[in-house]
Amino acid sequence: MILNFSKAPNKQRSLMAKFFSVGCVRLFKVSELECGYAMIRNVMSDNQLVALQTNLVDLTLASRRGGIRSAEKKFLSIALLAKSGPILGLVHAYLSKPAQLVRAILFDKSEENNWFVPWYQDKTVAVSSPFDGSAWGPWSLKDGVHHVQPPLHVLKEMITLRVHLDDTGIDNGCLWVLPYSQREGVMGAEAVRQFVAKGGSVSCEARAGDVLVMCPYILHSSNKARLPGRRRVIHLEYSSFKLPCGVKWA
Repeated sequence: MILNFSKAPNKQRSLMAKFFSVGCVRLFKVSELECGYAMIRNVMSDNQLVALQTNLVDLTLASRRGGIRSAEKKFLSIALLAKSGPILGLVHAYLSKPAQLVRAILFDKSEENNWFVPWYQDKTVAVSSPFDGSAWGPWSLKDGVHHVQPPLHVLKEMITLRVHLDDTGIDNGCLWVLPYSQREGVMGAEAVRQFVAKGGSVSCEARAGDVLVMCPYILHSSNKARLPGRRRVIHLEYSSFKLPCGVKWA
């Protein structure tokens, strides 16, 4: 599904502009994400894009390291982006309860850092400490942070927004998705293989300023870039799920 902010009729654009204002509330649903994803065109203004691109222009990643986790704690521009009107407007459009940022990753696919990701689902979360919870697990420790696979009902209270800082197409490693795969819930390796074999994948080509909204556990993949250049994406995850007392999102 593709929605274009800048090309909406005047009356609709006026309503959308109000919707995408700071402190916006849940005015209407942009989409129910029936197919598991939606590309929202022209969400970021030119000024917002320039500010982000300028702040990240000198970014260099270690060899074979494609992303920076906890990006909102390392880059002020990303922290501000995660709390901005356009982004929170989309979050409120897809999650019915108050939500908060639970993960921010800056991906920078380039000639020096180029990678392929097979078909998979995002199905783990990071929390401050382990706890006893029915159907939570397995647990793991990555870079000193506790990660765990939560029950499906927790994943259903999450939404992912991928903010594109560069034009992203098939030649420079855009994301691919399998529409409706989120309806299968959390899948094992064989179930993934069988669903992928059916075909029907869609390339999520985007322009700088576009935002891909998706269910975290929709099947998605990414090929290596075939052309030199940068493909910077800010990956933001939000959740409306309330963790047990004393446990925080990490």
